[in-house]
Amino acid sequence: MEERKCGQPGRESPVSEAGPVDFGEFPETGYGDWEKAAAAALKGAPFEKSLFTQTYEGIRLEPLYTAEHLAKIDAARTLPGKFPSLRGAEASGYLARPWEIAQECSAPTPEAANAALRADLENGVTAIAFRLNGAGASSAGLPSLEFPSHGLPFLDLSFARDIAALLAGIDVKNYPFHVYAGASAAPFVGFLAHAVRKAGGRTEDLRGCVGADPIAAWLAHGKLPCGLDRIFDETAQVIRYVGKNAPLLRVVLLEGDVYHNAGANSAQEVAYVMSAAIETIRALSARGVGVDEFARRLRFEFSLGSNFFMEIAKIRAARVVWSRIAESFGGKPPSGKAEIFARTSSFTKTVYDPYVNMLRNASEAFSGVLGGIDGLTVVPFDEAVRPSDEFSRRVAKNSQIMLQGEYHLLQPVDPAGGSWYLESLTDELSRKIWKTIQEVEADGGIAACVKSGKIQGEIGKILEQRFKKLASRSDRAVGTNMYPNVSEIPLAPARGQAEAKPAVFPRPARDEAGLGAVWARLADGKVWKSEEGALIGLAADAAGAGASLAEVREALNGGAPREAETAITPLAPRRWTEQYEAMRRRTEKFRAETGDNAKIFLANMGPVPQHKARADFITGFMEVANFDVLKNDGYATAEECAAAAAASSADAAVICSTDASYPELVPPLAKLIKEKAPSMKVFLAGAPAEEFKQPYLDAGVDDFISVRSDCLAVLTEIQRAKGML
Repeated sequence: MEERKCGQPGRESPVSEAGPVDFGEFPETGYGDWEKAAAAALKGAPFEKSLFTQTYEGIRLEPLYTAEHLAKIDAARTLPGKFPSLRGAEASGYLARPWEIAQECSAPTPEAANAALRADLENGVTAIAFRLNGAGASSAGLPSLEFPSHGLPFLDLSFARDIAALLAGIDVKNYPFHVYAGASAAPFVGFLAHAVRKAGGRTEDLRGCVGADPIAAWLAHGKLPCGLDRIFDETAQVIRYVGKNAPLLRVVLLEGDVYHNAGANSAQEVAYVMSAAIETIRALSARGVGVDEFARRLRFEFSLGSNFFMEIAKIRAARVVWSRIAESFGGKPPSGKAEIFARTSSFTKTVYDPYVNMLRNASEAFSGVLGGIDGLTVVPFDEAVRPSDEFSRRVAKNSQIMLQGEYHLLQPVDPAGGSWYLESLTDELSRKIWKTIQEVEADGGIAACVKSGKIQGEIGKILEQRFKKLASRSDRAVGTNMYPNVSEIPLAPARGQAEAKPAVFPRPARDEAGLGAVWARLADGKVWKSEEGALIGLAADAAGAGASLAEVREALNGGAPREAETAITPLAPRRWTEQYEAMRRRTEKFRAETGDNAKIFLANMGPVPQHKARADFITGFMEVANFDVLKNDGYATAEECAAAAAASSADAAVICSTDASYPELVPPLAKLIKEKAPSMKVFLAGAPAEEFKQPYLDAGVDDFISVRSDCLAVLTEIQRAKGML
């Protein structure tokens, strides 16, 4: 056979001429050799300060990882799907079972949600996903269930007829569920069972997860509908019921987003979720439900943040930690395989330059897939701005379809496996998670820590660190605190939403006698100890008699006090850019009301090459707050520049030139600007050497703006001086 040549036709390939490469010709080097070369390249700068990175989790990232880092990490040498389940739940990865594509409904009525859900299922979505909210209950004169909506419109599922309308035309045998049911899944599982049977289906065909997380719901709302012990009684009943009637359905969905969206780091998010799992295992064990049965009914869901490699490690570390927890409680090996879903972060989504959120979603989703998630929800890019429309939902859905179909991410099994960096990071993160769990245990468990406020306080510390780094622009949010788009046109409300009005839903026909019998049985303590999960059967009976979910919830509460027994400090959902967005909105509001704005004059000295770098920096700095920046090509003399500054009527002037020219330029220029415009603030672009600071201040400079400045504080102070605050 004729040998194929590389390169141009008719020419001998340089590759074939070179022959085989002998790597023995290269000297063998180690980490120490690299460290010496790096230290020399730093030219005296401190090695550790320059090349090591500290994460919010307290992990020090090294500049270089080698095979030596894996020498003591046993988990890195396990096979995919094997204990400690570091490398995914299945040895075949996604080849046999692709991750589920979930797209939460964002329509306010069951009929509209049904249309959206059917369209999604016909075009690539593989799970029935929505978030209960119970808003329709209030329109019928009933107490709201107060489920979190995650920025989505309230989906009214108050009555059995609403669930039937939502699922009309959808064969539940063909699609798994992914539904968060709040503090307890008991009412909704009963209503769902009734709706499925009334439509001629079988509850045995239900699969996926209709799950609850009482700890997450407690933290989200600052209260529970009843005591935690009573909620765990319901959880035991739900597990027993589905064991008999829906053996493929999971009913515990432990959520990480309540921690993540409050600012928690990755170690905290996983540790608190796992602590909730430990609390639940103990509570259910006391009620006769063992760890193996609990594990069969359990699904985890974590949020995926912006630190790409940390998020990969987080998913992998969660599997390791759960496998050890299950083992420590005596679970059989299959119980140690965690089922993990994920959703792209709401915390990282921005109001300004929202299309950048598509890129954030892509990175976050990619990290989750590489980490080995079992299912994924990509939030619409406009979630922080408005209820999503068809376009934003389509983009969110198609991003997952592209990852599976175009980027072929179903093919590699644990692509992170063997990476010196990722295996090391996963191990370190696992240890941080375990340490945090031990701290929670030492303080009495997560319920006690929620009551005392410890969880809220620890997350609050990390949130403040995030805000501080964003304020100084150590962390960068493209389009918000860096590279703002000052000509941005805000997103309009989605079609039809601007005119939308709350709908009023009348009660369905009611069987009062039948409901009376249900309420009487619910008040009987025996039903709460049923080995068949009779409590859920009664919820289904109540649905058939015309009761609402909220009424069943009230009956299950048994008159238990809400505020006195369960009131805590809630974890409010936050977004990392919210402070900058509030600042920019103040500028926009002031401009709209007065027609005026803060004006920043660039006191550029010398030709363009001399001042351009710092002038561009200051322009980007000031435009973060959407101030008007008055630009020019530079001035030859201080007198000319000061006169132009005074004539501009600007609120502040920023002197821009080079460090070498500043000692001669700054004192006379600052003094002249202050003489001609006494109320004008004068800033200097850059961080001058210590010996020059006081002379510059004495000459009239008010402050210095450099890459180390607190951008948020500087711009807020300019707003205050302008009267925007």
